[in-house]
Amino acid sequence: MPETGTNLEVLAPPAELRRAPVVENYRGLGALTDKLAAFAEGKIPRWWLIAFIPSAFCAAVVLPTMLIYQISTGVGVWGNRAPVMWGWDIVNFIWWIGIAHAGTLISAMLFLTRQHWRTTIGRAAEAMTVFSVMMAGLYPGIHVGRAWFDWFMFPIPNQNGLWPQFRSPLMWDVFAVNTYLVVSTLFWYMGMIPDLAALRDRAKSRPAKFAYGIFSMGWTGSAWQWHNYEKAYVVLAGLATLLVFTVSSIVGLDFCTSMLAGWHATIFPLYFVVGAVYCGFGMVLVLLIPLRKLCHLEEIITQRHIDRVCKLTLLSSLAIAYIYLMEYFIAWYSGDTYERWVFGHRLFGHTYWYGGWIMLLINVGLAQLLWLKRARQNLKLVFFIGLCINVGMWFERFVIVVGSLYQDFLPSSWGIYFPTWVDIGTYIGTLGVFFTMYLLFVKFLPMVAISEVKGVMPDADPHRKPKAKGAAK
Repeated sequence: MPETGTNLEVLAPPAELRRAPVVENYRGLGALTDKLAAFAEGKIPRWWLIAFIPSAFCAAVVLPTMLIYQISTGVGVWGNRAPVMWGWDIVNFIWWIGIAHAGTLISAMLFLTRQHWRTTIGRAAEAMTVFSVMMAGLYPGIHVGRAWFDWFMFPIPNQNGLWPQFRSPLMWDVFAVNTYLVVSTLFWYMGMIPDLAALRDRAKSRPAKFAYGIFSMGWTGSAWQWHNYEKAYVVLAGLATLLVFTVSSIVGLDFCTSMLAGWHATIFPLYFVVGAVYCGFGMVLVLLIPLRKLCHLEEIITQRHIDRVCKLTLLSSLAIAYIYLMEYFIAWYSGDTYERWVFGHRLFGHTYWYGGWIMLLINVGLAQLLWLKRARQNLKLVFFIGLCINVGMWFERFVIVVGSLYQDFLPSSWGIYFPTWVDIGTYIGTLGVFFTMYLLFVKFLPMVAISEVKGVMPDADPHRKPKAKGAAK
């Protein structure tokens, strides 16, 4: 601390505005690198195997079995029946897209706004984004009915002279999801290159050194490489932030361009964006809270980081509550008797009323506990809230899709939707693939961005005043 009366003391911010440390019990850059690389370099723990074996079984057995049976038999094995021609396939597609959004929002948008606290949780959130988009992209490919003709959806020459119908909102989905997957994967992978090079240099076995060397792409940490890296990272962060808003908006346009009561609303693009971000924050809490304990990262992913994610979750909850209110207000204000009746049946109908109440009680009611600091500091409660948010947002998508379809304009066409064992098995299989890939990422890749965390440490500041000899650490 400078002496009293100096210019530096006058310019220094007050104590309450000074930045809190990103890492607790900081012991130097070398010790920080050892801490962040310890899990990837260590032996496979027992808890990892206990989680990996059932996930790998669902990924390697359950999902392929469901897909082979569905493709060889037909989409009739699903519960989709007139008038509900969209069922769990679209519900799960939107749900997976939603989970992907918070990862990009945390990593890309907070990077552009120079929020240093994101450095410890950004990498884990980015991986969640990439794997979620992969699972979301699976559903459009199989719910078309003839998966072997999926390549017709891309503008490439074919023997039939067919080209995609670019005026179809469903084609917008294809390009939006694929663009989001490519940009998110590049953003995630590019951020790992310096860390992969660090693991390469630290590797003790020849196979590990070779594998990390291949994926680090010859990174040496020269000034020229860092210059190009930072420029490319900013560009990809900007693209990823833009895609956060465009992808879910396009999914929402799939619905609002129809004339069906419950879907035909201009609020749907914003509705889907906010809902996607809210769902993603819930999954971030579900993943980070156990991992910080199991991977011994309590000093890296601190209580303060969880608290800030909780505050963002609460903000998203308030936004989604406002949108729910506007949705019901628009239905009432429209004066359309049928639309009022549809929205009334979402809460007081005789079939799917439970979905509407679960949606409201969890997404709006339960999340209000996060106003309390004591609740945000209770990690078990926060984990439970994050888990419930994912359930509540799944039911929101179910209410939107099935709740608007099962009672059509003609009472003679009404029908009740029931998922089949193939619907359920396919969903369980996608969960297995997601958690299998995430567990492999956690074990063999740097879960926390080593270079980014070190970059916001006091030792990395070139203008930092060196400590005097004999000063306390």
